Amino acid sequence: MSGEQGMTHEELMSLPVSVPLETANRALTMGRTTGYALAKRGCYPVRVLRHGRQYKVSRYDLHRHLGVSAESEGTATSDAT
Repeated sequence: MSGEQGMTHEELMSLPVSVPLETANRALTMGRTTGYALAKRGCYPVRVLRHGRQYKVSRYDLHRHLGVSAESEGTATSDAT
């Protein structure tokens, strides 16, 4: 299912300040129906902003939930001995 593919680090870093719920669903590897159902119930994994009839998610909240930062790509933990 195309809505459950997730996003690369590069895609996550290039997101605008706020994204439609469908984009956030993709980043969270969540289907469209599940994402909208959770948003309507107030149970979405990150804060959802309502703009009229549209649901939006902030890039900051999405990155924070996913543990994504500009430095996280290609960063490996190493044992310093």
